[in-house]
Amino acid sequence: MTVSIIRRDVPDHDLPSDLHPVIAQIYASRHLLTANEIEHSLKFLHPSDSLKSIDKAIALLVDAVHKDLKVLIVADFDADGATSCALTVRALHMLGLTQVEYLVPNRFEFGYGLTKEIVAVAAKQNPDLIITVDNGISSIEGVQAANDFGIQVLITDHHLPGEHLPAANAIVNPNQPGDTFPSKNLAGVGVIFYVMFTLRSALREAGWFEKKGIEEPNLASLLDLVALGTVADVVPMDHNNRILVSQGLARIRHGQCIPGISALIAIAKRNQKNMVAADLGFAVGPRLNAAGRLEDMSLGIECLLTDDLNKARAMAKKLDQLNIERREIENKMQVQAVEVLKSMQLNEDDKTLPVGLCLFDESWHQGVIGILASRIKEKLHRPVIAFAPCNDKEIKGSARSVQGLHIRDVLDAVAAKHPVLLKKFGGHAMAAGMLLDKKNFESFSKAFDEEVRRVLSEEDLQGVIHTDGELQATDIGLPLAQLIRQSGPWGQCFPEPVFEGEFELIQKRIVGEKHLKLMLKVPDHDVCIDAIAFNMLDKDWPDDVRRVSTAYRLDVNEYQGRVTPQLIVEHIAPI
Repeated sequence: MTVSIIRRDVPDHDLPSDLHPVIAQIYASRHLLTANEIEHSLKFLHPSDSLKSIDKAIALLVDAVHKDLKVLIVADFDADGATSCALTVRALHMLGLTQVEYLVPNRFEFGYGLTKEIVAVAAKQNPDLIITVDNGISSIEGVQAANDFGIQVLITDHHLPGEHLPAANAIVNPNQPGDTFPSKNLAGVGVIFYVMFTLRSALREAGWFEKKGIEEPNLASLLDLVALGTVADVVPMDHNNRILVSQGLARIRHGQCIPGISALIAIAKRNQKNMVAADLGFAVGPRLNAAGRLEDMSLGIECLLTDDLNKARAMAKKLDQLNIERREIENKMQVQAVEVLKSMQLNEDDKTLPVGLCLFDESWHQGVIGILASRIKEKLHRPVIAFAPCNDKEIKGSARSVQGLHIRDVLDAVAAKHPVLLKKFGGHAMAAGMLLDKKNFESFSKAFDEEVRRVLSEEDLQGVIHTDGELQATDIGLPLAQLIRQSGPWGQCFPEPVFEGEFELIQKRIVGEKHLKLMLKVPDHDVCIDAIAFNMLDKDWPDDVRRVSTAYRLDVNEYQGRVTPQLIVEHIAPI
């Protein structure tokens, strides 16, 4: 695949003069232009009063607390759903509610969201109120079923709504029509956090805590869960989300997090005192997600709910084992996907390769098709949907998109033109899920490719690496590497800095069979630095390479108590 290196523009800014010039340049290129935009104090969070129907939601919850009604939380089965569920259970208990239970659908038995089938299961527990977290905005039939049972429903979600909304008692979702909340990028856990701290304010004003003789809880203590769920769900890291994640990470680093998160950090062999967003995204989140992908997310939720560190460690160990199993399944599926591509006699340079690519195999596992789609998308740089069977007649798909293509809008367009193809679908700009009849796979694949071709150009299919320019030799070292780590949190739509530059190649070797380990030297300087290029080999290089062109991240490597700078290579080519 062709890769273009494009340097980011740096607009004029009014950032503090005491910022390191490289950090100031990085912030400005990401359109942070004033001092307030780089502040991470909670006082800069958007207020909750612009969330549509927040008053209706709070009225429902205040009534539930005062009457000590039975509340059942219905959660999604991913990390965002698990953290949302744990946060809601903990918050409601802290606020004085005693009857709080949760139910997380098994993805293989019930599928996603508040379905009418899961409502039938929920109804056996006789709840007075169902609260959905990280789901529900498309659960029209499920909410109607709850209404028929006489159960009140509060939907909290962040996914994009369809043409019609469910008839819930209240819906809190910054993406619903008519909502004026400034940030549309809250994760599900961010939405329910806003609901809970607004509920606390309402209870305070009503004199609830004095009446019950309980101390008003500090709900900021739950920001570790908000940080984990927000990063794991890969939502855009706008200012509001950066505040939430930064505050949560600060608590984690200072040991002020729940035992479950500490146990997951330890089993992932990360240094809790130096945690950054990437550690949550690549080490903690996948282990939590493994439960929902392969078995039941209840294990992950229980890990986040326990206050017993020993129990948390035991559950984290089980989650780690599930994650190992998940990786093994994923690796096997990736090999199968490559074989599917070969059987189609297509490769990434083949002009006949579908622009919108759909892949299906009878042996694939529902729990890891999202990861598989993501890996193939990264390899081929085009939107990919991976499908797995869910029964004899139906298949489930998980889609991952590229910049410039809103995947849910594409599915909307396909559904409008071909009403019989999609049975269910929903999601975000960059990821979506769907259900269709197996017999319609070929027809859907063709319709999806046609719609993607309508939206994307040939240029959109080329790999692009945006860089923050070249670093001075004196900046390529540990002080700036540590400062970059501290200047996040980095994430979706607020990417970690990538720099470009030429280096002399001093040493190179293959490690782990598929990674390139390097020693590089800055030309005309004595600066040498370790580098690693993951999933890159040098088999196509000439034998006499002495100089390389790179795009890289300047990172910190901690190994056996030794802290050194390291380049994480995003692109490398011999000169």
